[in-house]
Amino acid sequence: MDMQNVWFAFGLTLFAGLATGVGSALAFFTKKTDAKFLSIALGFSAGVMIYVSFVEILPKGQESLVAALGERAGTGWAIVAFFSGMLLIGIIDKLVPSPVNPHTMRKVEELGDNRDRAGLLRMGVLTALAIAIHNFPEGLATFTAAIYDPRLGLSIAIAIAIHNIPEGIAVSIPIYYATGDKKKAFLYSFASGLSEPLGAIVGFLLLGRLFNELTFGVLFAFVAGIMVFVSLDQLLPAAAKYGEHHLSIYGLVTGMAVMAVSLVLVL
Repeated sequence: MDMQNVWFAFGLTLFAGLATGVGSALAFFTKKTDAKFLSIALGFSAGVMIYVSFVEILPKGQESLVAALGERAGTGWAIVAFFSGMLLIGIIDKLVPSPVNPHTMRKVEELGDNRDRAGLLRMGVLTALAIAIHNFPEGLATFTAAIYDPRLGLSIAIAIAIHNIPEGIAVSIPIYYATGDKKKAFLYSFASGLSEPLGAIVGFLLLGRLFNELTFGVLFAFVAGIMVFVSLDQLLPAAAKYGEHHLSIYGLVTGMAVMAVSLVLVL
């Protein structure tokens, strides 16, 4: 395995995960959420992730599995791995209570609405924990893609970074108004994104010596399932909630178009 690619992959997961800190900063330095921008950005992120999953990642995973297992078995295991990825992230999302679910979107102007400091602090800490749990498989997804194809890893990392910005807001808002401490709120938000590179490290330690056609195929199909589920269950509903429905769709189509052009340009 090329160690230069490994370090690049780790760097991408760190970049994506720590975008939660950007969300935290936005909560402190803006008085009103730019809902239209966030709606388009989240739609764009979903477009990138859906397009690259179906056009690039899942086909590459199936191709590797077919090479390792044959046409019928390889295709079958690609399907199983794809839906297993969706199942895993769906279970994680289901187990997280909705009041602290990081995908229950909050706006900057909601700051201070709740006077229950103890409740706010608990919500902020639990939200940080929930984000850490959600980000772990996303870190594995980014790392795996970047190892196999750095350009894919970069596209995924950017999409996930956009997705992590409102999650940073969700952590920092309650913690800041519970403690009055911007530094503590920022640190909690920042730290919640560290599970993204942690997912990459665990993936490397567990699978680093096992990277071959079979493991790449299973991981790629699995990653495609995770990304499609995140896009459909989290990004698009959040985009629609932040702004107008059509803005999220415009962002989605733009994200797909940008991803399609970028894939053609690097052929």
